[in-house]
Amino acid sequence: MSTSRRDFLKISALGLGAATVGGSAVKAAGKTIFSKDQVNKLMMKRTSTYCEVCFWKCAGWTYSDNDGNIKKIIGHPDDPHCNGRLCPRGTGGVGMYNDEDRLKNPLIRVTGKDGKQTFRDATWDEAFEVIAKGMKKIAKEHGPECVALFTHGSGGKFWGHMLKAYGSKNISAPSYAQCRGPREVAWIGTFGEGLGSPEPLDIRDTKCLVLIGSHLGENMHNGQVQEMSDAIDNGAAIITVDPRFSTVAGKSKFWLPIKPATDIALLLSWIHVLINEDWYDKDYVEKNTYGFDQLKAHVINYTPEWAYGITTIKPDVIRKTAKEMFNASPSVIVHPGRHVTWYGDDTQRLRAMAILNALLGSWGRRGGFYMSDGISIPSFPHPEYPKPTRTWRDAFPGQFNLADLALANGVCDATIPSADRDCSFKGWIVNGTNLIFTLPDIRKTKKAIESLDLLVVIDTMPMEITGYADVVLPECTYLERYDSIRTSRHREPTIALREPAAEPKYNSKPGWWMAKQLGHKLGLDEYFKYNDIEEVLDWQLKQVGSSLEEMKRIGVKKFKRDEDISLYFAKGEEHEFFTNSGKIELYATSFADEGFDPMPKYTAHPEPPEGYYRLNYGRAPMHTFSRTANNPNLTDLMDENVVWVNPKVAKVWELKTGQEVWLENQDGIVSTFSIKVRVTERIRWDSVYMVHGFGHADKKLSRAHGKGASDSELITNVMLDPIMGGTGMRGNFVTFHVDKPSKGGLL
Repeated sequence: MSTSRRDFLKISALGLGAATVGGSAVKAAGKTIFSKDQVNKLMMKRTSTYCEVCFWKCAGWTYSDNDGNIKKIIGHPDDPHCNGRLCPRGTGGVGMYNDEDRLKNPLIRVTGKDGKQTFRDATWDEAFEVIAKGMKKIAKEHGPECVALFTHGSGGKFWGHMLKAYGSKNISAPSYAQCRGPREVAWIGTFGEGLGSPEPLDIRDTKCLVLIGSHLGENMHNGQVQEMSDAIDNGAAIITVDPRFSTVAGKSKFWLPIKPATDIALLLSWIHVLINEDWYDKDYVEKNTYGFDQLKAHVINYTPEWAYGITTIKPDVIRKTAKEMFNASPSVIVHPGRHVTWYGDDTQRLRAMAILNALLGSWGRRGGFYMSDGISIPSFPHPEYPKPTRTWRDAFPGQFNLADLALANGVCDATIPSADRDCSFKGWIVNGTNLIFTLPDIRKTKKAIESLDLLVVIDTMPMEITGYADVVLPECTYLERYDSIRTSRHREPTIALREPAAEPKYNSKPGWWMAKQLGHKLGLDEYFKYNDIEEVLDWQLKQVGSSLEEMKRIGVKKFKRDEDISLYFAKGEEHEFFTNSGKIELYATSFADEGFDPMPKYTAHPEPPEGYYRLNYGRAPMHTFSRTANNPNLTDLMDENVVWVNPKVAKVWELKTGQEVWLENQDGIVSTFSIKVRVTERIRWDSVYMVHGFGHADKKLSRAHGKGASDSELITNVMLDPIMGGTGMRGNFVTFHVDKPSKGGLL
């Protein structure tokens, strides 16, 4: 008997009261519809999860059949990250599970570190023995502090625990110095606290949302995209500042196609207008800010006319958009963005954005920034970690004191031997991050790798970084494992559970298991006194009034807000901030104490050489960095990137849409692979644009190999932020080759 979709919908609609299961059949109204075997195949098992395709980590339910095959993932309706709706990446997560190109066995290198995937299969015990031997040797000869962890994703907590027990606290995530770090330092310097993830933006209630190089809808921050859609339906005005006509620009009341690298000039001009036109929240500023008079004097000459000559944004547009913000205040958000490492003065640019929000009274106000609340999950009991004698900061004495997390690029730089350091890093453990594409200037990353005694890579896929590893450990996908409890600061404290929906494919293993087994090999048994992760999770959950059994059943649990933390400031209320002055610091005393400008200034950046164009890059709604370029579900939606070229530029170069070109940057680096042209008015003539994460060189990525070009390969001019060490990556320029150049790229 065949099973049609109509039959399936029919049996699904019957409900328990209308259908009976006999010994060999399902019956309704006395009629046999399905045999028992067919029903078993149709019935689905539901397990809780949260997504690992991007950092938003939306909670959901995974459905699998009785044969253990994962079929679909849907959003959890009680999760504030997604409100029951996953983005294309989240629904496509099952493609990660089904990808036949996945790493299948532990691998040990058989030739030199040349970037080629030349390994032999190994047993898990053999792989751990090699790693433990290398780590013990480094600890004996140089100290355990000379091993560092690079991590992105949930498994980092387990590897971080193992590394701290070993004796090193050098744990870095590229998401800090290569992405969001400048905004965290700017917000701490202004409001006394960072933003975290998800950012506490009250977009659903806002009346005006200002986006500066933050193209929501293409960069799928799920909850924010949903709230922005609701805000637009409710009449909110969107102001988009971007040299590219992004998707959200098409939804905006104002699109300001700013000249790249001039954003601070526009921001200072807006501040000038708000103050000089009395378009700011006087009561809020008087009660809650420090340094207003200094700021007023500082911006006196930053007029819209001054900014026009720099930004190409007309003075009347600057004034109109400033008035639009004021009319909406305090229900206005100047969005802090996420990937904000652009030009090397990024912390000061974010400081200007923080000051704008302060003048408009949006911090702690409905429609602006709400006051988030979270719940802390205690660590499973273990001995105190040994105290390291050195950290990554010792390689940079007197520098980056305002950075509150380790710098991935700092660890990379401190790996290259130098006479000025008593210890260069000798071992890297790289978990879930493709450093070749993630860290800027591939040449420097390769030089650092050549200096290592040990490189261990943990990943689900054979990415570029695995080609340089001594040992590769295949991690099972997030759909096949338990992980740490997801804790979220939100309007209400929320936790979510990830549990395996299927057994790990091939010979892959979860991160918690790998870290525990290696810990035992290193003699760190006292730090791993549990049988499995379920024991840890159940103990942790019981400390906060839940249990593993409950979380398996409900998936997401919300807690009551702390009564002492109000969601919004009351009108006219004075609030204490965790800054030196106890106020919102328009004049940043912490910056001044470190010798930096306490208020942002505009500094001109280099212009493209003749015949070159600024390289801008961004995201696509169906892809996350370079990690999804081979996902069979998501490559169906987008399998390669293209380079956006303005028609004026296309005419000069005689380029046509669909034509293949190679890109060469200002340092003579040529893209390894060609990229197709898209001729469009949606990009300024002085810039080109491409989506990040394509142009993979590894042939083991059967769908991603050679598709599109890598922007990472062309980023060789890195402008370091002196305040917190972030890597400005948008000071690179490219030109075109219509025929394949003789010289190759870096991949």
